[in-house]
Amino acid sequence: MFAALHEWIRFYNSHIGPWVLLGVLIPAGVFYTLYLRFIQFRKFGTAIKIVSGKYDKDEDPGDISHFQALSAALSATVGIGNIAGVAMAIAWGGPGAAFWIWVTGFLGMALKYAECTLAVKYREKDDGGNVAGGPMYYMKNGIAPKAGRWAIAMAYIFAVSVVISSFGTGNMTQSNTMAEALRHTYGVPKWMSGLVISSLVFLVIVGGIKRIGAVASKLVPFMALFYLAGATAVILMNLTRIDDAFWLIIRSAFTGEASLKGTVIGTMLWGIRRGLFSNEAGQGSAPIAHAAARTKYPVREGLVSMLEPFIDTVVICFMTSMVIILGGLYLQNDGTRPLLDAAALTTESFRVGLAPLGLGSLGQQIVTISTVLFALSTAISWSYYGDRGVQFLFGNRRAVFIYRLVFSVAVYIGAVQTVRFVWDFADMVITFMALPNLLALFILSRDVKKSTQDYFEQFPH
Repeated sequence: MFAALHEWIRFYNSHIGPWVLLGVLIPAGVFYTLYLRFIQFRKFGTAIKIVSGKYDKDEDPGDISHFQALSAALSATVGIGNIAGVAMAIAWGGPGAAFWIWVTGFLGMALKYAECTLAVKYREKDDGGNVAGGPMYYMKNGIAPKAGRWAIAMAYIFAVSVVISSFGTGNMTQSNTMAEALRHTYGVPKWMSGLVISSLVFLVIVGGIKRIGAVASKLVPFMALFYLAGATAVILMNLTRIDDAFWLIIRSAFTGEASLKGTVIGTMLWGIRRGLFSNEAGQGSAPIAHAAARTKYPVREGLVSMLEPFIDTVVICFMTSMVIILGGLYLQNDGTRPLLDAAALTTESFRVGLAPLGLGSLGQQIVTISTVLFALSTAISWSYYGDRGVQFLFGNRRAVFIYRLVFSVAVYIGAVQTVRFVWDFADMVITFMALPNLLALFILSRDVKKSTQDYFEQFPH
């Protein structure tokens, strides 16, 4: 039974899901980039000013500050996709997959802006007085008044999908990779890792978005800087080879060089799938966190949200890609199969990169510690996405508490499962969220543009 299910999931991921994403996600990102006149580049500086707290007001509606909202969303997106996901893309899609990961990052900035602007505009308060927002709410409050029941049905489909996806994207893949990293580096049994992290996750998520935001705002800057410092050291050790590595990425993106299948499409699909998994643009998850931001102006949080794909995919994934390519461990000697896969490839690449300084073991520590921190932070924030889905579906706090308990147990289950099944499951459920969300973004595109125009007429910064 389990084997048959896994086989069906793999069929879906090979023949249905990737083509759906390629045919919808990329056009959606291109559309919003052009429709909003490259807002991710024009208003990047404004986004920095907003997240710095320049416009924060405690009396504004919402639960957490702009910075805490960004941190909560980043803690969900900066995860093992930046470590294991990038490694898998390069191992199976070749160096060119890194280019397509970056493409999803830049296009994702425009998509994040659109979906997070809508999330704040159409948010509500739940029965506990906390903010509830996200795609299911802009489907319900933005589309349904004109379109009727089918929009409500779409909102419920998304809410169910986000609950399911929270167990894949934000739960089992995170704990599985964390457990593998601890076992590989320290010999810690996977069951023990799963038990510890599931307990930590539960202790944080029972406090809701305010506790999640507080933890994330402290954890995210530390873990990102810690990881980037290690990657920078590896790159500095190989400065003379940076140009060659960069041009290899560009060349391979359009030739399929070093891809397992040797095709451009294969390279592109691996990059796009792993890029979406990493930054979640268009998937509809991050708007749920950004909807909790304290602000009277939806566009402000939309601008803040653009920083998320930039930090996650353009910066962190770029650094990981360079470390892996400079290490050269992504191919067997015969050039046909990956030498290592997932987090093990990134770990060994850091070890090789720092070995000339006699710090090879430190390279392993950097990746292992980062993996644990990334996995923990992602699971914490994804639990919030799932519990907002449960809140939308059932509308009571008891259901949300039960969800949080089950989510924490699933963290343990994910830690002891096989890595291939966990990743395949996560790839599948991504499309279940992305499709209704992207459809909603197309329908509400005029709404996004009008909100943008109205805001910048009032605040021309």
